[in-house]
Amino acid sequence: MSKIKQVFAREILNSKGFPSIETTVVLNDGKTGVASCPSGTSVGNYEACELHDNDKSRFEGKGVLKAVDNVQNLIGPNLVGIDVIKQQVIDKIMIDLDGTQNKSRLGANAILSVSIAVAKAAAKVSVLPLFLYLREYIKKENLNLKIPTPAFNILNGGQHAGLNVDFQEFLVIPASSFSYDESLMIANSTYVALKKILKDRGLSTLVGDEGGFGPALENNNEGLALISKSIEQINLRLGFDIFLGLDAAANNIYTDGKYHVKDKNTSLQAMELIAFYQELNSNYKIIYLEDPIVDSDWDSWSEIILKMGNQTIIIGDDLIATNPYRLQMALDKKAVTGIIIKPNQIGTVIEAIAVVEVARAAGLKIIISHRSGETNDDFIADFAVAMSADYVKFGAPARGERVAKYNRLSQIEKQLKNL
Repeated sequence: MSKIKQVFAREILNSKGFPSIETTVVLNDGKTGVASCPSGTSVGNYEACELHDNDKSRFEGKGVLKAVDNVQNLIGPNLVGIDVIKQQVIDKIMIDLDGTQNKSRLGANAILSVSIAVAKAAAKVSVLPLFLYLREYIKKENLNLKIPTPAFNILNGGQHAGLNVDFQEFLVIPASSFSYDESLMIANSTYVALKKILKDRGLSTLVGDEGGFGPALENNNEGLALISKSIEQINLRLGFDIFLGLDAAANNIYTDGKYHVKDKNTSLQAMELIAFYQELNSNYKIIYLEDPIVDSDWDSWSEIILKMGNQTIIIGDDLIATNPYRLQMALDKKAVTGIIIKPNQIGTVIEAIAVVEVARAAGLKIIISHRSGETNDDFIADFAVAMSADYVKFGAPARGERVAKYNRLSQIEKQLKNL
């Protein structure tokens, strides 16, 4: 039996240059697990609380020394001596110790960093790859181990690229018939082709938070047109070999009860915005549409399912925030056909798994996602495979914190061939 001997943490920097927390769990047999947590830029209203110091003299108030202290002086002492393979017990101890609905006392970043580090240490004890260890916590009937289809954010907008264009993510999604390695090559080729087109047109090729290019464009249509041109130049067929997706992040384009996009001269009501999405889908084969409506307007979410749900996956991120209560509301109202899963939105490994299980039982597409402020931790790659997710969203095929996840999937693909 391998028991937790020590838990300690430190403040590190994430991909945006702001602090994150890294936690190490040490076992009595010398094995360790190390984990770090990402941060979001476009943060949903219903996410678990990421604890910051709010000391404006350090990192604009975004330091995480309080979270570090909570790990070392509150969480750690309560876990010492517990068998590391008891993930459910450990996660529940931390949830109870926090005692709030949104983990605002200890911080979801503190709790999740411990939860993931425990899972990594337990995988070592079990002598299993992390994805196989995590697999033990889900119902596996009729579920094959697979590499999820990657959705690559190759053009960044909204809050991820200085509000250069309205929508937050412009995604390319290779057909699921391609192998993972083929999908990675397709994404890279599209990314390189897009860079050349931007250069030829005198547009910026500097990248946004998630590694996609962030040119200042006239409107959203132009972004989709540029990507379509890139696909054409590498001799792939839009709507057959590769598809487009959007994360509209509608909360960020909604003010004063209306939506504002550069493509239209006037502000839009919800039904007008839905008509705009239908127009984009007709022109660009939008297979994936995330957060198309503000997270408070349930009726319009139900309406967009009726209008587009048979052609496009309608996905809730800010709407649900990996929260089981929000998920149940979305299911009751038939508001989504897909769900984004971000472990840091809920705060523990076991809770994230539970949300996946409910969503899968309801027939939703499962998309495991990174955050804009990432670290080099590749846990979510293993998590996505363990959950038999339909898609993963890790950003562009560029920048170390994104590539770490894609490279881990390549490694897992090879491991799966040997099982």
